[in-house]
Amino acid sequence: MPDAVHYRRDGAVGVITLDRPDNRNSMTPELLAAFSAASAQAAGDAGARCVVVTGTGRCFSSGADFKATLQLAGGAPHEKSYAMYVPFLSLLDLAVPVIAACNGHAVGGGFGLALVCDLRIGADDAKYGANFVRLGLAPGMAISYLLPRLIGLARASELLYTGRLVDGGEAAALGILNRAVAADAVLGEAMALAHAITLAAPLAVRATKAAIRRGLELHVREAARAEAYAQAETIATDDAREGIAALLAKRAPAFTGR
Repeated sequence: MPDAVHYRRDGAVGVITLDRPDNRNSMTPELLAAFSAASAQAAGDAGARCVVVTGTGRCFSSGADFKATLQLAGGAPHEKSYAMYVPFLSLLDLAVPVIAACNGHAVGGGFGLALVCDLRIGADDAKYGANFVRLGLAPGMAISYLLPRLIGLARASELLYTGRLVDGGEAAALGILNRAVAADAVLGEAMALAHAITLAAPLAVRATKAAIRRGLELHVREAARAEAYAQAETIATDDAREGIAALLAKRAPAFTGR
């Protein structure tokens, strides 16, 4: 079986592809380990001037695999929660611009993966968002930190408090996506943008990315670690067990506040 995530280069553009469409590119231990390896390849590729992250199938990534364990590592509960996001957060180590080519749905941790990228091209008929509260969980992967900085506090608060998902058109209007296109055009649009970036002076582009990050004070890992405490506490609640069971049974959850 091929790797769950693989890395290749197209000219000066590195491409990371999540390749478990049968499981909606969800965050299984296998996929997360393979993502870490592919991200490290991209970080060490001196010839890559831009990196595109995409998926196969109808999902960019559906986030956590609720049929498996939600927490990967041993140790304290918050460390287990944080460990699940470390592979996706490794994109922060890339000095070059990173473009998410959201070929399909990006939900939960998959939405977080899109947010840690610098730019996002998405499918207009896909769903985007962080539905954690509908599962009885607090957010993870610094989504509560990144989304307000991307679309503003009020709009981000509405989406995070309700857990509502938006389609590509609304995501683009809100500023989550740079633009929404037909699903079969997403990767081509993202690659065209990536190749346009590679035509600029590479050292200047890297310096520009670093300046943008400094200016916005993107302490993303610290935010993700702080979120992990709340997420670990909510994972242990009856509401989380009910929310996940309801999701798997495709029914509405009945939360009790316990």
